[in-house]
Amino acid sequence: MLDLAILGLLQEGDLHGYEIRRRLRDSLGLMANISFGSLYPALARLESAGAVRGIEAGTASPLATGAAMGSLSGELAALRSKRTAIARPKKSKKVYRITDAGRALFTELLAAPATSDDARGFSLRVSFAKYLTPELRVSLLQRRRTQLQDRLSEVCTAAQRNDLDIYARSVVDHTTQGVRQDIAWLDALLDAERERSRPDLTHPNPGGQTMAPVND
Repeated sequence: MLDLAILGLLQEGDLHGYEIRRRLRDSLGLMANISFGSLYPALARLESAGAVRGIEAGTASPLATGAAMGSLSGELAALRSKRTAIARPKKSKKVYRITDAGRALFTELLAAPATSDDARGFSLRVSFAKYLTPELRVSLLQRRRTQLQDRLSEVCTAAQRNDLDIYARSVVDHTTQGVRQDIAWLDALLDAERERSRPDLTHPNPGGQTMAPVND
């Protein structure tokens, strides 16, 4: 799931490692506990596989405007800046860029059936669903709906038990309500997909022009 999230973020543009981590935690809101200890090995693995490419982005060199003007103070300032740069070289920042192979891998991971009933993994896929074709989006949503229907059958069966105390039954009822809400959410998304796929009948004539009535 981490590989999918990284590749999805890089679809938007090149990012530093710390920016990837920030977006994983804040923008997607799915990996609040992600650490650099998990992120950078994943980036290294994707880079070795050719899915991403690391680019060294150096910082700009100090300006020596005064030296260019020929002033003594400017020359001294430029010399001090040069010595500081030699003594303490600035670290370059590695920027990561997705490759064509990475885009292909991203699409494969995004469209692949989930291996388990993982709500977080599904939410991640929906976050990047704009990169899927309409057919693949519908397939993704329908697979999840089938999983939730099976889950609803399970909790409804559990709700029929007579040995549940008030607290255990409240948990079952809460779970049932949550699953039903998720199914309703998916139904709304599927309806929206079907609506977008319908042909536009507002302009049946070529060029979208309205034909004038013929008078006898």
